[in-house]
Amino acid sequence: MAKTTALRPSGRTIYEVTIQYTGSLSTIRQREPTVIFFSNLRKAVDAITAELALNNWPPKVNYMAVYRGVKLRSFYSCDFHMADMRIFRIKIIPRILNPALPRLGIDENPAK
Repeated sequence: MAKTTALRPSGRTIYEVTIQYTGSLSTIRQREPTVIFFSNLRKAVDAITAELALNNWPPKVNYMAVYRGVKLRSFYSCDFHMADMRIFRIKIIPRILNPALPRLGIDENPAK
């Protein structure tokens, strides 16, 4: 049985957390999306749950759901509703910090 090794990306994974305001309330009060970066998924989820609790939103975000979503779909998304209207969406996307530089398809110098 041949053992296969997966190549790991040379960069470090960081997590981009975006809070996007959606729905009909965004037409009344225009808001730009808020983007925050975290070096650790656990810290990102803890910050989100603390902020939701501080502002009296239900705790719909938990670590296992975020971890599974990121592993299966390469992102996690959760919508928050009030009176059957979507108010905002939280989206978590893993990003590679300092990815490996591509070779750009340039061939080696034949003169050497």
